[in-house]
Amino acid sequence: MDAPNQDINLNSPNKGLPENMTDVPVDTPAGGDGVGVLSEVEAEELKNDLSKVEDEIATLRQVLAAKEKHASEIKRKLGLTPFNELKQNLTKSWQDVQASNAYKKTQATLSTAGTKTSSVISSVGTVLSRTLGEIKESPTFKSFEESVGNLKAKVIKNENHAKDDYHTPTAPSPSTEEKPPQDNAPF
Repeated sequence: MDAPNQDINLNSPNKGLPENMTDVPVDTPAGGDGVGVLSEVEAEELKNDLSKVEDEIATLRQVLAAKEKHASEIKRKLGLTPFNELKQNLTKSWQDVQASNAYKKTQATLSTAGTKTSSVISSVGTVLSRTLGEIKESPTFKSFEESVGNLKAKVIKNENHAKDDYHTPTAPSPSTEEKPPQDNAPF
């Protein structure tokens, strides 16, 4: 492998690993940036170590890809689709939210507010009912009610009178009235 031409993140091989698992020390030797201070033997050893670490990384990536493929095959066989996994994650998250203290406090507060609101609405209904009862018993409303009753009686009386006038013997009844002959002549 040609190490100078490769784009390598030197922090990634050691990231997340315990200190005793690192293969190459990352400390720079005293006296500068570390370039030109190493002997040819040390540089060759480091190049060999770097090559081994890069090979191990490539192998681990291949193993990881194979494991991910195997895991996806198992999930497919079990019927675990990404949608089902998302649904399970959302269900678990919702259960976690419901178990939280903040949710329980909010739920208790809203329950109390609902009870108080219900009580206020009930009181308003009682007050309105009582007020409407008082209005109905007032002299003004009784006078208005009496006027409407008189008007209703007059309307009914006039309707009955109009019906009687329609069926008087002087006027022909609708059933005995003669119909004019139809003229089928073209104009």
